[in-house]
Amino acid sequence: MATLILTAVGTAIGGPIGGAIGALVGQRIDGEIFKPKGREGPRLTDLKLQTSSYDSQIPRVIGTMRVAGCVIWSTDLIESRATSHHKGQPTTTTYSYSASFAVLLSGRAVQGVGRIWADGNLLRGSAGDFKVATGFRLHLGGEDQTADPLIASIEGAGVTPAHRGAAYAVFENMPLGDFGNRIPSLTFELIADAGPVNVARIAAEVAGGAIVDGGTTATLDGFSAYGGSARAVVEMLASASGARFAADAGALTMTDAASPVATVTDGGFAASSEKATRRTIAAIERAPKTLSLAYYDPARDYQTGVQHARRPGAGTRDDRVDLPAALGAAAAKALAETLMRRAETERETRTVALPADAAGIAPGALVAITGESGQWRVTEAALEAMVTTLTCVRVTPASPISGASPGRALPAPDRVAGTTILHVAELPSLGDSPLIAPRLSVMANGTGAGWRRAALLYSLDDGASWRDGGETAAPAIIGSLVSVLAAAPATLVDLVNDAVVDLARPDMMLSGADDAALDRGGNLALVGDELLQFGRAEQLGAARWRLSHLWRGRRGTEAAAGTQVIGDRFVLLAPDAVAGIDLPVAAIGSTVRVLASGIGDGGGPVETDCVIGGASVRPPSPAQVRVMLVAGVPTVTWVRRSRAGFRWIDGGDVPLAEETEAYRVTIAPLVAAGRGVTTGDRLCPLDPGEAVSGTIVEIRQIGTFGESPPARIILL
Repeated sequence: MATLILTAVGTAIGGPIGGAIGALVGQRIDGEIFKPKGREGPRLTDLKLQTSSYDSQIPRVIGTMRVAGCVIWSTDLIESRATSHHKGQPTTTTYSYSASFAVLLSGRAVQGVGRIWADGNLLRGSAGDFKVATGFRLHLGGEDQTADPLIASIEGAGVTPAHRGAAYAVFENMPLGDFGNRIPSLTFELIADAGPVNVARIAAEVAGGAIVDGGTTATLDGFSAYGGSARAVVEMLASASGARFAADAGALTMTDAASPVATVTDGGFAASSEKATRRTIAAIERAPKTLSLAYYDPARDYQTGVQHARRPGAGTRDDRVDLPAALGAAAAKALAETLMRRAETERETRTVALPADAAGIAPGALVAITGESGQWRVTEAALEAMVTTLTCVRVTPASPISGASPGRALPAPDRVAGTTILHVAELPSLGDSPLIAPRLSVMANGTGAGWRRAALLYSLDDGASWRDGGETAAPAIIGSLVSVLAAAPATLVDLVNDAVVDLARPDMMLSGADDAALDRGGNLALVGDELLQFGRAEQLGAARWRLSHLWRGRRGTEAAAGTQVIGDRFVLLAPDAVAGIDLPVAAIGSTVRVLASGIGDGGGPVETDCVIGGASVRPPSPAQVRVMLVAGVPTVTWVRRSRAGFRWIDGGDVPLAEETEAYRVTIAPLVAAGRGVTTGDRLCPLDPGEAVSGTIVEIRQIGTFGESPPARIILL
């Protein structure tokens, strides 16, 4: 804030501050206080946009305010490259960018920072949690402040300023992908002082200590001392609070207290003032008919609010007051009403003539005039020809605080990410195309509604080395099974059993689907190790749901139906919620460990593992196994299934999806020796000793990457 000069003035100067200054003839108050009024005062629009230019003014924040600040240092964009390769697909290289930068926030020391917004969205929540992974340091602005270590390491310790007496924030390696690969426009909830701040304290801060508190009661939640004129700022504070100024021991005392009131009697004017008017009332057009007060509303994330006051009667003037302060809607409404009443009341000026011994009554004093109602504030005092002349305006009491609407608020959601909930499984292909390499499916969410993603690492050698697994997909709906789910055939709609699940958070929701939607793959979920679909979802509690009308054992997982236990995982497999990690064929038969690290995982990465058995690339077991006579010989027959044709769109034979068609048949009679047969046909004749009751026949399709689970029949 620029410092301003107090000039020696005459015995009477107009204005709410000028009269008090006039009582300090020939004195200088701490050197420089008030500039001419031609300079601009504070405006609300000054706090909206972040700047990065030279000669930008930095506000002196008092109390708690939302400010934009000025970027004072930054690195060039830091480019990171990641290359991924899926079997059968070209190599993909993706680029991401980050930057480190510093933002100057306030021209005085602060206590801390609350929320931070980036392009209008929350970057840091009220709990202190960042929504993106970034390094952050806040320099409070103390006089012993040292240079930031990052800036010093890049620019050099000898040339890096410490910015003592100014608060600034440093972001280190902040990812810019969510902001169009540029430094976003940041605003900060800056906490410079705890609790509401007295207006006299604010005025003293602006005037460099030349104004002292003489007993003010008005407070503001926050104020941004901004602009080219300290006088304009102080006058605005006085006008908003109804405070007055008085000269006292070489300083200006600011007070709104009901100080002792001197009762004076108008003794008439001196001979030289016979034609003067004792009372002057300005035209009503001089007072506003409507007054709009703009302010910052903490209840609306410090967005600009406007409260209006209107008086009845004549006049057309419409005034607007921009108050760069944080206050509630009700207080702003009361202030607008007070300013309106004050403008109307102060049209009346009363001049009284007193004896010379009344010369001690200085501008800013309160008086009661005999024969007049109410109290009056002295704006000018003059001593001439042994007559003390006081010019006074009527004191307007503050309007009571009543209810006021702040308007509709649409604050940026403040959702805490929480820790990562991670599930991995080797699933069959969830699309219509077969996989050509083993794939690990990763589904994740968080314990908090603000969770968005987590970085993945995986190990094929029990943690001896780790590989980049990219990031998780969109947050999945995740929970756990809280009821027993009995077995049921995959060939019929299960109308008997239902699954009761508890979702991880109450804000997660499920919905039903008709049979046509289920046929298109809707509501596919992993429950334990079984893939199933549900047609009905009934909410039983905040996060508890009952799932019924079940299609069981989907995509070849019928063997897992009925194997679930209470506490098993539930994951809704939405197409955009499943991330895949392609593995080498050699990983089949091994255990893969996976680490996930999200922004809320302050205690370290979340780890889980999965045994890779080839379920993602092996064919499903044959279906419709039966024994029938073929040319008079008992023969086992079956129908081939395919990992490329689960939907069976055209009713014809499904694609093979393997290099060759082959089957391994194992025949185990109760008494005779068993045998194994490898065939390329979908039938296997039985010997007479095998076509007896109790014989067990298992058929496995031989795929490119392994055999299918067995399809079994027991002869009766």
